Amino acid sequence: MPSVPLPPKESNLFKRILKCYEQKQYKNGLKFCKMILSNPKFAEHGETLAMKGLTLNCLGKKEEAYEFVRKGLRNDVKSHVCWHVYGLLQRSDKKYDEAIKCYRNALKLDKDNLQILRDLSLLQIQMRDLEGYRETRYQLLQLRPTQRASWIGYAIAYHLLKDYDMALKLLEEFRKTQQVPPNKIDYEYSELILYQNQVMREADLFQESLEHIETYEKQICDKLIVEEIKGEMLLKLGRLKEAGEVYKELIERNAENWYYYEGLEKALQPSTLEERLQIYEEVSKRHPRAVSPRRLPLNFVSGEKFRELTDKFLRVNFSKGCPPLFTTLKSLYYNPEKVSTIQELVTGYEASLKTCDLFSTCENGEKEPPTTLLWVRYFLAQHFDKLGQCSLALDYINAAIASTPTLIELFYLKAKIYKHVGNIKEAAKWMDEAQSLDTADRFINSKCAKYMLRANMVKDAEEMCSKFTRARTSAMENLNEMQCMWFQTECAAAYQRLGKYGDALKKCHEVERHFFEITDDQFDFHTYCMRKMTLRAYVDLLRLEDVLRKHAFYFKAARSAIKIYLKLHDNPLTNESKEQEVNSENLSAKELKKMLSKQRRAQKKAKLEEERKHAERERQQKNQKKKRDEEEEETSGPREELVPEKLERVENPLEEAIKFLIPLKNLIGDDIETHLLAFEIYFRKGKFLLMLQSVKRAFAINSNNPWLHECLIKFSKAVSDHSNLPEIVSKVLTQEMQKIFINKNLESFNEEFLKHNATSIQHQLSGAKMMYFLDKSRQEKAIAVATRLDKNMRDKNVKTLTKVFEALLDGSFGSCHAQCEEYQAACHKLFPFTSAFMPATNDDNSSIASVNHTAINHDLLSNEI
Repeated sequence: MPSVPLPPKESNLFKRILKCYEQKQYKNGLKFCKMILSNPKFAEHGETLAMKGLTLNCLGKKEEAYEFVRKGLRNDVKSHVCWHVYGLLQRSDKKYDEAIKCYRNALKLDKDNLQILRDLSLLQIQMRDLEGYRETRYQLLQLRPTQRASWIGYAIAYHLLKDYDMALKLLEEFRKTQQVPPNKIDYEYSELILYQNQVMREADLFQESLEHIETYEKQICDKLIVEEIKGEMLLKLGRLKEAGEVYKELIERNAENWYYYEGLEKALQPSTLEERLQIYEEVSKRHPRAVSPRRLPLNFVSGEKFRELTDKFLRVNFSKGCPPLFTTLKSLYYNPEKVSTIQELVTGYEASLKTCDLFSTCENGEKEPPTTLLWVRYFLAQHFDKLGQCSLALDYINAAIASTPTLIELFYLKAKIYKHVGNIKEAAKWMDEAQSLDTADRFINSKCAKYMLRANMVKDAEEMCSKFTRARTSAMENLNEMQCMWFQTECAAAYQRLGKYGDALKKCHEVERHFFEITDDQFDFHTYCMRKMTLRAYVDLLRLEDVLRKHAFYFKAARSAIKIYLKLHDNPLTNESKEQEVNSENLSAKELKKMLSKQRRAQKKAKLEEERKHAERERQQKNQKKKRDEEEEETSGPREELVPEKLERVENPLEEAIKFLIPLKNLIGDDIETHLLAFEIYFRKGKFLLMLQSVKRAFAINSNNPWLHECLIKFSKAVSDHSNLPEIVSKVLTQEMQKIFINKNLESFNEEFLKHNATSIQHQLSGAKMMYFLDKSRQEKAIAVATRLDKNMRDKNVKTLTKVFEALLDGSFGSCHAQCEEYQAACHKLFPFTSAFMPATNDDNSSIASVNHTAINHDLLSNEI
């Protein structure tokens, strides 16, 4: 039943409640609510109860808030205020779909309420309900045709729906209403014109875009973007001569922009190599200090000309002392001929500089300073590291350190070399040495922390980061607060390697929460960007948010979380107390006493640690509460705490893994790993059609992938072992698998795979695993295939050999201790610096005990070796 209308006195109090809410004076708002509700006549006034609930929600009292708002809505279900308030409450709780329903109900009762329409439009663009957003913006335009946000919002709706013609008409109509003199430069008007031009370019209206930019050129603030648009449009229209002039002007403005050279080449269309070189030589004469016109020709020249140009380029940079020289040339290393030329030149410089301080013994000129030899050795260390010749790389970097033991870059590179050869402990040690040379350098501090995490030294990494985090708070908490995702992804990987799955999952969930918060932060920009007219940036933001979880940080966290949940599903964590009861039965009285004493000490230590953490948490919560009370900020209440023990003992690990998988399937479908992870989940759930979908998608990306080969054989065997599948499902599976296996049985399919990939260790490993999987009696043969190390093998590197070694240890080939030791010794001869292949010391009973804690990280090595 509807509430009784408030008399003037109470009505004024209600207006003051609304004002207090808008001004974030929540405690005063509650006082005014109490003054109305204390009157027996209005104790059940729906709108006041709803506003009291909304105010309580802003003070973090969520349960009471819902209670009052629902009570208010029951008392006055025909009030648009109650429905609007209920929508605001749902929105603060991130239940956007429910909030949209509430706003729609409110609009049924008051269809022209501007505030409700604005709130609804914000939620619709947030949820990307573009059709609904367009309708809502149309209603706002009809109600407020004089407000520019009404026009702009409606035009953006059509732009996002790719109805470019309508968007351009609306923008042009709005532009005509703007009273800006032709000679005056107004930033907001300039942004409007550039946005209009962006829509034209997206609509492929190249001629119109060019004419438009030339017409309003004088009124645009950003002169650089004007020239870039002109150059791009002239190229699209085939007006090459004019485009060439534009790109020449742009190069005069910035001679280091590679995109401008690309445009100039397209415009001038050089027919010969000489003409192409001439372009860069002319620019180089005008800009003798510019690097790009001397570096870019190295991409397309070869032979003697490459040698001549590279010689000049290297000499200048070595004399000057340019640390990132190798990084500048690294993209040329795909070509063995060019690599050979660079090596010949630089080793020649090193030999000559050692004897006569000149680049060549045949020259007679000014002698080079001693630092030139230092940078040549620094370059050679990077060069041989890139080629996988770690011993030579270490020789050169050690020689450089011996001559200049105070240069941070040298220790940094030495650490990097050790990382690439798989000795992460040694790498962390040298990175710490580099960090000690300049403790105020945040970059080297972060690098040192990262290397420590890769060496599984989590506590040391946290201490290292604490030098740059806020005082009197734990580094972990502060880094989480600052959304420092590189640290959290590395930390998750370290905990995963250490077998601390709860802590690893906590880090993965923290990263996931960061991405949720970044998505949620869009709300701040939906109104701001229209008010400030930063329309191009706003559309770019919306498009970025749509693919946000494509980011490498999310992929790393999701992949770690999925792999951990799969492991927890395969090997659930047992109850420790039960395990101890079973073990204690087999112990003598003395051993039992010793074990109980050890347990008591561990419990006491754990209790003290828990008390310390609890005190720390309480102090932080107290500080947060104090801060919240002082600033009186709106908040959606505290989030559920991530407890490692709960995370690693979830009831259904596969369902948790799917939560991480869905964004990968939606956004990173072009990465084969996404579909293979999906297969591993569905394989354990027994979802045959979803397994088929995963392998088909992976097969379309790379039919020769070694992990996919394993998945295909497992899938085919699972299908043949399940005779009770529904007829239609069985028929679909048979038809689709026929396309992949082509009437071959699994053994012959596997043999053909091995034969086809005879020179790849990774493929041989997968084939060998499946050989043992299909026939346990062929263990010797399978191990012999996996451990082949002859000269023909092309991917004989630390990453692949470590994978084979770990497969021998983890039971993929059954029990094979002797073969494992033989393989370790053979690998040690090839890679003597790799910690995983080093023979067992007296401290370790066997290398097997420490292999799970080895700091070799395949993903880190894959990009480097």
